[in-house]
Formats: sequence, structure tokens, C-alpha cells
Amino acid sequence: MLDPELIGNPEDILEKPALKILGKEVEVYDLSNPFGYGVPLWPYFNDVIIDRYHYHAKSRVLSQIITTTMHVSTHADAPIHVEEGFPSIDEVPIERYMGEGVVVSIPKKKWEVITAEDLEKADPPIEKGDIVIVNTGWHRYWSDSVKYFCYAPGFYKEAGEWFVKKKVKAVGIDTQALDHPLATREAWHHPGADERNSILPWLKEEYKQLTGRDVSEDFPYWEPCHRLLLTHGIMGWENVGGDIDKVTGQRCTIIGLPIRWVKGDGSIVRLVALVEKR
Repeated sequence: MLDPELIGNPEDILEKPALKILGKEVEVYDLSNPFGYGVPLWPYFNDVIIDRYHYHAKSRVLSQIITTTMHVSTHADAPIHVEEGFPSIDEVPIERYMGEGVVVSIPKKKWEVITAEDLEKADPPIEKGDIVIVNTGWHRYWSDSVKYFCYAPGFYKEAGEWFVKKKVKAVGIDTQALDHPLATREAWHHPGADERNSILPWLKEEYKQLTGRDVSEDFPYWEPCHRLLLTHGIMGWENVGGDIDKVTGQRCTIIGLPIRWVKGDGSIVRLVALVEKR
């Protein structure tokens, strides 16, 4: 055993060190939501399970076994997640998950759609090759709640087409998915969907009562933004949160790296924004 006097101080590890990248001092902002037991989940996902395999009283070390989907907390989807034959998470070049970009405010309410006009008017302007993080304000409701997962605003086909035409590098959003919830399985809206395998059939009825229209009229496509982005090499992050408000309205360097999971369909990430100190 080492002499206790040789062991460091845990409090020292918690202090933020100064950071220089390519000779420039930067501030780091964490845009990730926490991950662990009891974190918010999509309505039909199994809970995260964490078992201690080694612990200090037994082995003098801590090791844990985690059972989870990768589509939880702040995460990246791989192209293979939505289209057969497309690259898995380990096959996507790591450069697609980092670069210069912008965090823009596009406030939205329940079930509102983010339009091409919204993106055109974004401030600062979205440029070709940018990584784009959209702050709708919905990250403030991140929880196991109907409001966060079922009533969120979101992207739809028009936004996906706009991003592809603009040739952005990657897209992140502070909502439950890269697509509007009514364009996902939540509204029994997926290949082969019918009332028997719906996870939230009441959503369709509530939408009908509110608008007088069927979900399939206003959202005829299933996860179109996912498919448009990922099949065109535009990577995406969902459930963005953390310090997003602190960098909204700024240009910055954005990095959200997935693990190198062989044939993986996605990955939990630590999404960060780097802002040069003035």
C-alpha cells in the first residue's frame, strides 16, 4: 500500500484548470445533461441499470457494469440508427463531431415546428459548414415528464431540407429528438404503426381535439429530419442542455465526441462549447 501522505487531495481535482488550445485561452461550457440511474428516458425505454462489480471494501477499487440504450441523456445518433446500410458510430469520421459553429435561440412552445424561416432569421447567422445548436428553451423541462417528451417543439422535414441545402456540419437541439415528437413513434407514427403497437395513443387524440386535424395530415413523414441529416453526413445531438443558455447567441467551437463503439447505433456524448477568452 502507498503511504497515505503520497495520496493527493480529491478537492484539488474538482478545481477547473486553465485551458489553452492551439495557444489560445478558452472557457469551457458543458452542454450535456447528466447520465446515470434514474435519468429521464423516452417513454418506451428500459431504465438504466448500474451494478457495482468491484467496490472499495471488497477490491479496493470501484468498477461498475452499465446496462443502457445509448439514446439517453445527451447523445449522438449514428446514420445506421435510421437507415440500413449506412455507417455505424465508429465508422463516422471523428472530425464530423467537432468544429466551429453557433448556438442560436429559437424559442418555441408546445408542438410548434422550427421552420426554414426561423433558421434563416437566426442570430448570429448560420453559415455553410457550421455546427448548429438550437436553443428552444425546452431544456428547462428536461425530466421524465409528458411536457418534455410529448409536448416538445421540434424540427420536421422543412428544417432537415434547409440544413442539407445549407451544408451545415452538425446539428444539436435541446429537445427529445432531432424530429418533432409527433413525427416519431410517440404518436404511433412509424413503419407498420397501428393502434395495437402505439406507445402513446392518446397523443393523437389530443392533437385532434386541439387542432381538428389528424397527426398524419400535419406530420405525414416519419422522422424525416433524422433521415435527411444523417444520410447526408450531418451528425446530430439530442437532449442538449447544461450551460446552453450561457453560450446562446455566440459563435464558438463545439465538440461532442461519441465512443468508438464497433457497429454502434449511437453514443452518449459529453458535448462542450469552447469560447475564446477576451
